[in-house]
Parts: sequence; C-alpha cells; structure tokens
Amino acid sequence: MAVQNLIVKVQKRNRALVKFDADHIRKAIFRAAESIGGFRKDYLPGINDTIFQTHTTNESLASFLAEAAVVCLNSDPHHLISNFPPTIETIQDEALHALRSYGFQHTADAYECYRWGRHWLREGALTQEQFGGNGFPHDRMWRTLTENRQLGVDTVARLNDAVRGGRMQPVIEASLAAYEASLDEAANKVLARLNVVDPLRMIWISGPSSSGKTTTTVKLTQRLEKHGLKFLMLNLDDYFWSLVEHPTDWINDRNYETPEALDFQLLNQHLRALLNGETIEKPVYSFKEGRRMATKTVKLERDQILLLDCLHGFYPPITEGISAAAQFRLFIETQNVLYEGDGSSQRITHFTDVRLIRRMLRDVQHRNHSTLRTILHWHYVREGELFSIIPLMGLADHVVNGGFPFDLPALKPFFAGEKSRLPPPEALAEYNGFLDARIRYERVKALLESVEGFTPEQVADLNFIPGDTVIREFVGGSTIKIPHNE
Repeated sequence: MAVQNLIVKVQKRNRALVKFDADHIRKAIFRAAESIGGFRKDYLPGINDTIFQTHTTNESLASFLAEAAVVCLNSDPHHLISNFPPTIETIQDEALHALRSYGFQHTADAYECYRWGRHWLREGALTQEQFGGNGFPHDRMWRTLTENRQLGVDTVARLNDAVRGGRMQPVIEASLAAYEASLDEAANKVLARLNVVDPLRMIWISGPSSSGKTTTTVKLTQRLEKHGLKFLMLNLDDYFWSLVEHPTDWINDRNYETPEALDFQLLNQHLRALLNGETIEKPVYSFKEGRRMATKTVKLERDQILLLDCLHGFYPPITEGISAAAQFRLFIETQNVLYEGDGSSQRITHFTDVRLIRRMLRDVQHRNHSTLRTILHWHYVREGELFSIIPLMGLADHVVNGGFPFDLPALKPFFAGEKSRLPPPEALAEYNGFLDARIRYERVKALLESVEGFTPEQVADLNFIPGDTVIREFVGGSTIKIPHNE
C-alpha cells in the first residue's frame, strides 16, 4: 500500500542536502533481514503473524516496514521544511522504530549492529577487516555448530536426549576443554607481547552482559601470574555518574548500560596518567548513596599490568590517546550454537536469551532485583551492546566463547516447578504496551520449557559441573575466589 510522502530532501552526514528516496530505507531493511536468513526468523504468532499473512515475501515485508518508517518521518512537521529535512541518523532511527514496533526484533538488531559498525568504521576506530557486519561471526559460529554436532548436542531435541540418557558428562568435559584451550591461547598471545619494543601495559576483558567476564578474567590472570606477571585491577564502577545524572524512565528504571553512564573523560585521563607512571586520585563510588563518596590513591608500578574487566572496554573514547600496541583486548560472548526443536526450522536459539536467563538468576539471587525487572531492563542492555560492544568485537586480539551446550540444562531447574524464578504471565499485564519485554519474556519462557534440565542434585555436584566454570557465576557453587577489584 502506497503512503503519502511530503519529505523532499534528506541531510547527509556532511550536511549536504540530497533528494529523499524512500527506496533506500526499503533496501537497508531488506539487507538486514537477508543477513539473518529472512524475515521469517522474526515470525511471532499473536504479534506479527497477520503481517506475514498479508506480505508473503521478504520484498513485500521490506516495503511495508519502509512505508511505516516514512509515515513516522512525515509525522514530524519539521521534516517537511525543505531546507531543514531529516538527517540520515533520524531516518535510521525511524527504520529501527518501525522494525521493533512490529516485533521484527532480530532484523532490528542486525540493522542496528551494522549501522553502528559502519559508524565506527567512518570514525576510524575499525578497519574494514575488523568490521563485523550484523554481529554474527559466521566462521566461529560454524565451528561451534560443527563441534556441537559431533558431540550430539546441536539441536534442543538432541540436547534433551543427551540429558535424559545421562550422556552429558563427556559433553561438559569436551566443551570446557575447548574453553580452557582458548584461554591458554590468549595467555600465550599476552606473553608474546611482553618482550617487544612497545611492551604491553593494559589488558581489557570485554563483552556483553553475563557473558562470563568475571570467571574468564580470573582464569586468565591465574595463567599469567604463573609466569610472574603482576596486575593492578581497576574497578570501573567507581566512574559511574551520580544518580541525579541518571534520570528514570516511564517505569522508574535507569540506563546504566550505555558507556555514557561512566565518566569516561575522567577515566581516560586516569588511564593515561597511570600508564605515564603518575599517581591518581581514583573516585570511590557508593551504590547505596548513589554518588562518589571519596577518592583513593592509585599508582601503577613499573612491573604491573593494568587489568580492566568492563562491558565497554573497547569503546574508543575510553582509550583515546593510548597506543593500541600497549593494550591487549580479549572479547567474550556466549556463542553456543543450538538449533530450536529438532533443527528443521533452522532457527538458532539466541545468545542474548541465554545471557538474559543468566542475568535474571544472578540479579534475583545476588542483587535483590526481580526477574521481571531484569526483563523490563534488557532493552537498555541490548541498546548498549549494539552500539559500543558487539560492533567493536573486531578490535579483539582474542575471542573466547563463554557459551556452553550445558548452560540451559544447568539453568533450567531454577526456572521450573513451584519455585520457578520466571515471573508469571500476569506479572507483565501492567506492561502490555511494552512489546520488547513481552517478546523477550515469551521467547525465553518457550526456550526454557523446551529444554530438559539437570536435576538440582546434578547442578550442585561439583564433580558433574566443576566449580570453576562460567555457569557457576550464575547457578552458584563457584570455587573461584573472585578478588575485589584492586
């Protein structure tokens, strides 16, 4: 269906005005959908099924969604003034708004990751070789899928058969061996960077929320300490702005997931000072008070390496003016490739859903946050990831897979039965208009219901799931001593 468009021009990034062409929007949306295997990956009964019934091809769907974006653009009267038209960024915002408003969440994520990756490419933060496209590293995912297929756990159905048949011990051992080998490789890369002209001074452990950064940081430093390396760990939470500078939204939530939640100008200043051998007065932040309460004197000794575990460790403004040669960047993501059901749909369970389940459990057990609150907050998590984390993974000197085929069976007991931590459907009734939360809730609920879980006794058994595994950060029973930063 054609829509009326009164927009004549668009402002490019160099401020030049050019003719507005709605077909550019359609093509961008279409490419985003094609990059994940088509719009069908976003088919959601009860949410957008009628759209699929009306528009039966990817081309038709892309046209419909582009027209929705054009309607939104025309609703702002400022855009109709020929010399003050919408910018490229505004048009991209409306394309994303159209996609998310109709439940095309995965297509929107691919669009947004590609968008911000191109942004960092234009900024010079990435090279073309480091540009990650839609955020799905196909080569690494294919290797993981091949390994899971060899272990007999590449689909939910085969995983369930292995759990029921008591065949998960070798799966656990093999996947943990691959993780440990990857950490060995990372440690060797770090050691190779020590005795060079421009020696290593900083190590960043970065990755999206609940990907396993804490365990990975400890295990990597343990390896390096055996070779005599010494570290200074810096708690970057101390660089949060005060609560008064974090306004609440319509559900009284705050966005701590954006890099701008940190005073990264001060952080950058302090990092450069430490590397120059200077002493800094690092802030000490009180989460109880919601503000900085004091400072602490910190100095990086000549024989120490600065160690930083941070969501946004690759965010370019944080390390502006610091030589890349002085830094080692490790990226971690839960890239366990597992097909839904018996695999016939060719739909992969989503990495972000596994991380959401992990964080729900962590938040309710250790941070006094309800699982409903975590689900309602997750859109902020994804927004931050798709801006300054996932598009920058190409900067990594090494990538670790923090996702395992036994994650979901280990998490399942906490979300099953009468004591399930998953909120009941009626808990979301107050937020019926919040489509993002509804989609995530229903998808996670369906995923958990489809998985055969371990018994509580198996989860508690450290001989079955060792105490130093990533999943122990979330299900409990970790035997790793998590050091206080600094």
